Amino acid sequence: MTIGTFAAIPGASAEPILASCAQGWTAETVLDGVGNLENLDSEGHGGFYVTGILDGYLAHVDAAGRFEKVVTGLDHPAGVRVTGDSVYFLTGDGAGELPGTLARYDIPTRAVTTLLTGLNGPNGLLLLPDGDLLFSNIGVVGPPSGISRYRPSTGEYTRTWSSLPLTNGLALAPDGVSIFTGNLSMNIYRIPLDAPNEPTVVTGIPRLLSVPDDMEATRAGALFVADHVLGAVYQVDTVTGAACTIITGLIKPAPFLRNPPDGATSVRIVRDGETWALYVTSMDGTLRRLRPPPGFDLTPADPRR
Repeated sequence: MTIGTFAAIPGASAEPILASCAQGWTAETVLDGVGNLENLDSEGHGGFYVTGILDGYLAHVDAAGRFEKVVTGLDHPAGVRVTGDSVYFLTGDGAGELPGTLARYDIPTRAVTTLLTGLNGPNGLLLLPDGDLLFSNIGVVGPPSGISRYRPSTGEYTRTWSSLPLTNGLALAPDGVSIFTGNLSMNIYRIPLDAPNEPTVVTGIPRLLSVPDDMEATRAGALFVADHVLGAVYQVDTVTGAACTIITGLIKPAPFLRNPPDGATSVRIVRDGETWALYVTSMDGTLRRLRPPPGFDLTPADPRR
């Protein structure tokens, strides 16, 4: 019902439904014209790795904005996370795609190693403090698999670590012992790492009318969420559940009706000189940098950043 209604929205932009908190934020384009960007992660040296979902690539964007596809011919690549010389990424994103994979790209050698196969529409990817990977599953081809967990050091794989269905983006919470995620119920949840089947709702309708995608939290408890409905980035207070928009309209242009998912897809907090900025990908093929107002504490919840 939700997806069908969303698909009928005419035009390529919409007016904000939530209150705006955009005052003081500035936006600039880092890179554009590169297809349909699904996800990104910082490589720690001023650059990024990004995935192009329809164009089937994993690419590197260096600190000067130079773009290079490093792996091509992929089936709907999605979540990406970088640690050391390894870039972990997912393929097979989508409700009805072919079985997906979790793979690792080795930066020095450019070798790709497939770690898991037969995944059920893997989408969001998160690296935990202990080195484990969590990934969400939105596929409906097989039985629901919620959120899965994989340990690169041993190869241990838990297909259904959390049974919360049809999840998408994943972010580490400030306490370091829980995560945030969203799903097609339009809710944002907190999941304890030691009790993965005991999620609690952080926010949802009517405070957050959205199709939430990937997200990242700050140390102070703000959660930034990419959304497809308005092509927006939302700022969510994870204590009160209040939400507001810091940017909207990041939507892939269409001549007639919109063809979702077509909005903002992921957001990361990355070092920006002596401070921090949000970097946002969208299906319009643009990587943007959003700088906060003076005095805003954008320090990421993940201390490894």
